[in-house]
Amino acid sequence: MFRLLLTVFLIVVVSFIFGYFEELNPGSITIRISPLESFDLSPISLVLLSMGIGALFVTLLVGVRETKHLILNWHNARLRRREEKADALHREGTHAFLSKRTSEAISLFEKTLALDPHHLDSLLWLGNIYRTERNYPEAIRLHQKARSIEEHNIEVLMALAKDLEGAKRFEEALQTLQDILKLDPGHLTALMRKRDLYIRLEKWTDALDIQQRLMKATLSEHDQRAEAGLLVSLTYEVGRQLLERGQTGKARHSFRGAIKRDKRFLPAYIGLCEILVREGKVKHAAEIFEKVYAKTGNIILLHRLEELYLEMGEPGEIIRVYQDATQRDPQNQVLKFYLGKLYYRLEMIDEAFDLLSTLEGPQGQMSDYHKIMANLYLRKQQMDLAVEELKKALGFKKRVVVPYLCTQCQYESPEWSGRCRRCGLWNTFVALPWVDASGIEPHLEAGTSGARPIPYQGIAAPFETV
Repeated sequence: MFRLLLTVFLIVVVSFIFGYFEELNPGSITIRISPLESFDLSPISLVLLSMGIGALFVTLLVGVRETKHLILNWHNARLRRREEKADALHREGTHAFLSKRTSEAISLFEKTLALDPHHLDSLLWLGNIYRTERNYPEAIRLHQKARSIEEHNIEVLMALAKDLEGAKRFEEALQTLQDILKLDPGHLTALMRKRDLYIRLEKWTDALDIQQRLMKATLSEHDQRAEAGLLVSLTYEVGRQLLERGQTGKARHSFRGAIKRDKRFLPAYIGLCEILVREGKVKHAAEIFEKVYAKTGNIILLHRLEELYLEMGEPGEIIRVYQDATQRDPQNQVLKFYLGKLYYRLEMIDEAFDLLSTLEGPQGQMSDYHKIMANLYLRKQQMDLAVEELKKALGFKKRVVVPYLCTQCQYESPEWSGRCRRCGLWNTFVALPWVDASGIEPHLEAGTSGARPIPYQGIAAPFETV
């Protein structure tokens, strides 16, 4: 009722105003809409008509604007609902993956990407899953798409680098890691992965440069020790590579650098002495080996000494070294075995028999021991005992006389090298003439990491298998 009265009141007021102003402004105005057509309006009618047209125009503009806002709000609400649904699917996918339901997780992430092809987190997670399943092409595709969305996202770049490394596209992986380092020069994980790739590619100089840079970073005490050990190993590898190329002066500098950082790093000593041997300074090399053995007690040095002294025609010297060693450690059965085997190698039959027949402990495990004893009994014309020893030797079902064993992964090798072929670590080989009493099963070729063993001349198996 109020609105009706208000409307009537406004109509009366407008009519009164119109009549009042029309009386004050008599006459008319001719409005031509074409050369032949026109019509007359009073001044007040023209004013009101102009106001009406203006109001209509404003109303249309406001209507268009409100309609546009309405459409945009509807579209944004639809997008929000889609994003919320995609995020919910992504959360379900991560939960499924963490719950070890990998196939369900893949399905959920794919549904997420069907709703939102640019969902960065789903691209990242799904690519990581494919990488764990060794589906490297699909992982690379997804992570490259994620990179196209956020080019400078370091997490995406790191995932892509891992994909490329897994696909053995090493140069592309190195370039991706370099892109990370351009964004963050101090990114330690990227530096370490780049160093590890250089190690895998045996680019030792490049790996050493990065390692020296890492040593300047702030690390925990434990990590600092580990990185310092790797610095020694890489310094050695640079020296070994230089030695292979015949650059003995630079190689000597690298070996000495490795020794300066770690006085017990055996490969560097062997490399340094190899240089001396190549220069014809065999006696000097032998003296260094004796001094280092006195400090470290590493039997591998005795193996190399044996070859050097026999090459020099001085078997008495290596016998003296072995005898001195056994006198300092009379309970060491390994030393006695190798001394006895040296006697046997030099045709010192009585000495070999007297020493080897006193060994305790390893005989029941060691095939070579029984073969030697069988030959010694044959030399002494004790045929029955020789046959018994041969039966024991032939009764072994597995090879146990491999002189070099990696202490980290138990990989056996007939040749010594500074780096284990299986686990890729340095300075881990020890000389064991028999299986350790702990019963560790030796690991052979299967599952090697791809590290290339580099034996030095004269450091192969110390003695021929009997």
